Amino acid sequence: MSILTSPRGKVEVVHCRRTESQDIYCIKNLIRKFTQKLFGRLNIIYLLEKANLAITLCNDKEEIMAQATFLDYPNWNVAKQDDWVSVFLELDNEIPCTPLNTLFMHIFVAVDEYSVGCCKEIIRNVFKAVPELHFIFLIVPSYMSLGSTLITVFDQVGNIPNLTYDEDFAVHICHRHSHYPQLHIRRARVEDHDDLMPIFMYHNTILKATYGEYFLAELIEAQDEENHAVVCEVEGVAVGFMSVCSRVNMKLLHECFDLGLFHGLCIPHPDDVLEPPQELSVQGSQDAELRNSSQDSQKTVEEPLEHVSSEARKRESIQGKITEEAAIEELSSIVQSGNTSEIEDLENLGQESTEDDTNYYGSNVSSASISLSEETNYFRPIYMGASAAFCIQLFCIDEKHEARSLDFMNFVFSLFPDKNFCIISLPHLTPEFVLIQNFVKIVPFNNCTLEQDLYVFHRAGLLKTINIRLANLSDTPGVENLVSTLMLKTSILEDLKQYNEARRDPDGTPLQAFVADVAEQIVGIAVIRNEMDIEYIRSHYNIEDFIYFSHHQREEHGHLYHFALNPIFRHYTKFFLKEILRLGYKSCLYYPIYPEFRESKFQISYAHSLTSALHYLVPVRPRRQIVYPLEKLGINAPSKAVSKDLLSYALNHTNRKLTLEPKITVNARIVVVGASNVGISFLETLVFCSHLKFSNLTLISTHGLPGKKLLGTEQRKFLASDHCFNDKDHALMSLCSWVNVVVGRMTAIDRAAKHVVVSQEGIVLYDHLILCTGQQYQVPCPTGADISQHLTNKEIPKSSKQRYTGKVPCNHFILNDEEDCFKAVAWLRSNSIIIGGNVIVYGDTIDTYTTVEALLNLGVRGSYIHLVLPPPTSTITCINNYTVERAVERALQAAGVTVYREALLAQWNEGQNPDPIHSASFTTPTKPFKLPCSGAFFLDLTITCILPSLPFQLPWRYKWPSLILAQK
Repeated sequence: MSILTSPRGKVEVVHCRRTESQDIYCIKNLIRKFTQKLFGRLNIIYLLEKANLAITLCNDKEEIMAQATFLDYPNWNVAKQDDWVSVFLELDNEIPCTPLNTLFMHIFVAVDEYSVGCCKEIIRNVFKAVPELHFIFLIVPSYMSLGSTLITVFDQVGNIPNLTYDEDFAVHICHRHSHYPQLHIRRARVEDHDDLMPIFMYHNTILKATYGEYFLAELIEAQDEENHAVVCEVEGVAVGFMSVCSRVNMKLLHECFDLGLFHGLCIPHPDDVLEPPQELSVQGSQDAELRNSSQDSQKTVEEPLEHVSSEARKRESIQGKITEEAAIEELSSIVQSGNTSEIEDLENLGQESTEDDTNYYGSNVSSASISLSEETNYFRPIYMGASAAFCIQLFCIDEKHEARSLDFMNFVFSLFPDKNFCIISLPHLTPEFVLIQNFVKIVPFNNCTLEQDLYVFHRAGLLKTINIRLANLSDTPGVENLVSTLMLKTSILEDLKQYNEARRDPDGTPLQAFVADVAEQIVGIAVIRNEMDIEYIRSHYNIEDFIYFSHHQREEHGHLYHFALNPIFRHYTKFFLKEILRLGYKSCLYYPIYPEFRESKFQISYAHSLTSALHYLVPVRPRRQIVYPLEKLGINAPSKAVSKDLLSYALNHTNRKLTLEPKITVNARIVVVGASNVGISFLETLVFCSHLKFSNLTLISTHGLPGKKLLGTEQRKFLASDHCFNDKDHALMSLCSWVNVVVGRMTAIDRAAKHVVVSQEGIVLYDHLILCTGQQYQVPCPTGADISQHLTNKEIPKSSKQRYTGKVPCNHFILNDEEDCFKAVAWLRSNSIIIGGNVIVYGDTIDTYTTVEALLNLGVRGSYIHLVLPPPTSTITCINNYTVERAVERALQAAGVTVYREALLAQWNEGQNPDPIHSASFTTPTKPFKLPCSGAFFLDLTITCILPSLPFQLPWRYKWPSLILAQK
């Protein structure tokens, strides 16, 4: 917050925020005739829709004091949207303006009494919000003066003509150094202690309590060739501190983190062992595939969990996502001194590219998720070269200057001219601050138990000469080198070739290809097409949560097909997307993720390429659809563009308004146990939080995520549908893109160590544990009654709390999910039970009757099916409708199914070894009976789900709107 004082002495406490649609009315009220002369007659809604950054200044009563809107191209039509740089360089070539460091003010309005203070406050916050920004241009008619407000921050640099009519416009500029300058970095001195200690004490008192009151002065005094301490200062006062050290425990890092694409943070050496021995390569290939799939994997990804699933990573490869590391071969080793120019820095790019990079991306995940019980030892490369990394040991900066944290990096790299990587490790629960947002998060190995996340920054990431442009034919070799290790490289290269030859697809759809280059070296590639199904998207997805659809032309909607960017420049991903929109004259981009079962092959029409930009897009919720009786409606039916039946997919989106809007990253390890409807709904809520990115979501489930298989009608009929989630719902969410999946059963919880034991072998660490096991049928425990004694139910002691702990017979089936149904059908067929064999179905639930129906549909004769109903526990039956119950009874009788009522399970195989079950004995209120058995389905005893409250507030709603499980 800031304090503004008017010329008359009035005081207002103000703060800045992003402009919202409800601000439009107040903004219009602040427009004066002078404003229209400066900026023209503007449609405010349209302007905000196309703006890259819109800032509103409010007072403590939330009254709007001022507003300014900024775009990445000039107004008044003085230059084309995609070609303004050359025009402004001709105007003054001493101003090194680029699309990366420049924005244009398209409107500014303010309350007259506070206009000067409001203008300066907004400009300062814009420079703070966009660290790469150095210049803000203002273009007005040459005959107009700026007035008493804007002239305080803008200086005129020249005039340029209009493109459409004969009139000159004045160009004014505002420089960063006048409002929020870069920080001066220097070596720390002992006298900085008094300036820095209040900053340290504000954030944490542990260091002082552990190492004493003067730990900082001692750290500064201990500097040598391996340890350095630097500070940033403002007006002679130290406002930030960083301690760096060149001693790094490389052995520990190699054991815990997958650093293969960074060559282990080491200098290449002839004795490096980068490939597994030949005899191990086949055995470990699948394991390597599980490990090798992606850092930004969808999940992304960059998860620090101990036993993470590769399900998310598989989708990265198959459904269309590329790991950012895939391009590391293009830019690797940069040896630079403090005074070396950027061109010299890039002279040796790509020299560290190694064979392990190719192997890393040469295979794809072949299983959906990691099964902890099948974990094997992965091959770990052996690096013999010297360390090429230094680490940040201690970092602290005043919050007012936190946005300039990256200013440290140029100086600290100059202290280690032989090092190319800077690393930092942080506890999982550390909020993601500005500095590490520019780092690449490293994927840990599955057996990593470190309570730290590892982040890496490459020296080349400091380069500011990145240029995004349309591709041309001469870029083909560079793109081939960039994507050479990707499995879908063929698709990328074919699209690039098609663009160079025709600029459109064979069906006539406009096609555009963009490349990112640094010093004439290709470091990124993106391919988009015009979105031809925009009416379908609008009707099936809530895209109007993010845009006003009517203010976007049809040709402004783009479909992102490929996006690959070298991880060294990962922090420029949003800039790349912003430039795609500007150069391609687009306002929105869409990226679909098709379900896994639709992409069993890679080179198919539905398979997009991989994209490292997924986590810079926002997932869009699907809309509930009206089921139209098209034949009855006739000419009144909706258009085919809306009603056509396309493959279901999860939609991700970005637009111009989101290109400069950051997401808050939550690194807390959130582990959900159970793929029940509650668990899936909980994960869905987290994933669709557009302003948050949960980077550590893990699901522990016996069979992984549901919806992986397209089950036939026969399998689906075993269990009644609860109408919460179906296959289409799972395809529309694509949770596998955001959630790591561990296949196994949780067998223990260690609350002190904060981990769960899975399948009695592996452990999964957590910060927040959510138990959503759902209602599950359990193996029944026989009462043990000897039916030869002719016992009745009254003579049997109650055993409702007893649990069966013995071996589950091979022909005993508990149906809790689609995987259980699939296995049951396979077993029935493989053992010829359908042809002849008695089947017992035990229970009194809806699923009991649907199982009987499924068995009849499979071909099992009704006379071979025995439906055994246990004693009722309530006067309310599972059907609870007399008419329906009578109809069900008649149907069972007609099918020849034998029904036994009020029966309790007494023994299997007359008390002998129950595996397999040959007979089952039951007691009733009258006399006991025994049935021959070839297969048994027990659908009676259930355990309900457990949902403890979260330690943080998060409003969410269960799939059924009438049932709210947690609402804060």
